[in-house]
Amino acid sequence: MSSTTTPSSSSSSSSKPDVSHVGGNAPTEIKERLSNIKAYFRSFAPTKFQDLPNTFGKSISDRFAVTEISILSKVDEESKLEGKVVVEIEVDEAMINGAGNIHGGCSAFLVDVCSSLSISALSLATVGKEQPSVSQAINMIYHSPATMGDKLRIINTSMTLGNRTQSCRTEIWNSTHHRLVASGTHVKMMPSPPPQRANL
Repeated sequence: MSSTTTPSSSSSSSSKPDVSHVGGNAPTEIKERLSNIKAYFRSFAPTKFQDLPNTFGKSISDRFAVTEISILSKVDEESKLEGKVVVEIEVDEAMINGAGNIHGGCSAFLVDVCSSLSISALSLATVGKEQPSVSQAINMIYHSPATMGDKLRIINTSMTLGNRTQSCRTEIWNSTHHRLVASGTHVKMMPSPPPQRANL
């Protein structure tokens, strides 16, 4: 996620989304924030870009369905917490390559965008706010194909949440055929401030 804008207060709509379908132990307010995908992404965009109809990947991200948001103790270090967010989507024409399988670039896009939700979940739960960040590196491994109509389950887990860098991991599972499609790790960092214009 390449936004460097602080989330706007307008993202909290007066009509709160129904989160009864969202599993996990995260507080209701975190589920309301992160399960409303359109409002979540819109809140990071500069005002002049918020209502553009055809931004990259919008036709895909608009179909995301968040099904679980949890804040859990790490298995190997119980004193540390991790955020977990599960997103589901069905593979459609906008996601496939010429061979009819999900495009590798689309899988990387899913890792980029969905993994960021796990960092937001942990940040909201532990420090009470989201910290805008930008991608530094995404490493992908491709395991098996997924084709039109296959249902994907995208499992995202935070790894580290530091003052300057953050990291998370994602597994994209094909729920239709019960196999792993792709996995990735995502490292994010705090954006540099914009350069000051020199007075001429």
